[in-house]
Amino acid sequence: MAEGNHTLTISEFDFEKHFDQTEAQRWMKDYWATSFAVSTLYAALVFGGQRYMRPHPKMNLRRPLFVWSLSLALFSTMGAARTCRYMLHILGNGGLRRSVCEQSFYNGPVSKFWAFAFAMSKVPELGDTMFIVLRKQRLLFLHWYHHITVLLYSWYSYKEMVAGGGWFMTMNYSVHALMYTYYAWRAAGVRVPRALAVVLTAAQLAQMAAGLAVNGLVYRWMPSVDCPARPPHVAWGSLMYLSYLLLFADFFYHAYLEPRPKAE
Repeated sequence: MAEGNHTLTISEFDFEKHFDQTEAQRWMKDYWATSFAVSTLYAALVFGGQRYMRPHPKMNLRRPLFVWSLSLALFSTMGAARTCRYMLHILGNGGLRRSVCEQSFYNGPVSKFWAFAFAMSKVPELGDTMFIVLRKQRLLFLHWYHHITVLLYSWYSYKEMVAGGGWFMTMNYSVHALMYTYYAWRAAGVRVPRALAVVLTAAQLAQMAAGLAVNGLVYRWMPSVDCPARPPHVAWGSLMYLSYLLLFADFFYHAYLEPRPKAE
């Protein structure tokens, strides 16, 4: 299977092979703005749900949460396995610059399905917040801000086929595979060592720093013909990753590093 000037040797599944990325990209260009309506509805349900739950007892949703988290863990693990393998192929044959600049991730024989699946998965992932609201847990600004902005940027970047998208999606799939597996263990009642939570948050911090680095490379190579990108792509992506980096760093400090007051 030809891919640019190189031969792609990664075997394809039937659903990857027969996926029509042209129709998917056309659909996203026509309907990507729907993500704003979905985000508005999400915010209304979240804060309306919190108000509704105030006089009501919290719900015990351990089993549904386990099924939910396990489903997303399996999806993310599969996405990570397929996109990592594809990105390693691009790196090995074309180098870092090609892996960052080339838009083949959006229409490659293996990655085309996972690029669209990634963008669309940001809608069901909003359901994470439902469990927080119904179980009356603390809802962090980081949580709902992250969900809304990832949805908006994912649909926008898929529509625009932004440079660096292959890295963004592959990193997110990989971190989410770890994150949802961790959530599934917790929901199943497994006593997870604190060190794993620290490693997970550190991986999220590394993802945000790497996202900024990729955007920096896109900006550096943007004037070249082989790196199609526009300033708004870099600006919005960098702003998003910078805000995540600061918010996750703040969470990491308060959760794991801040000195605890000694009990009297």
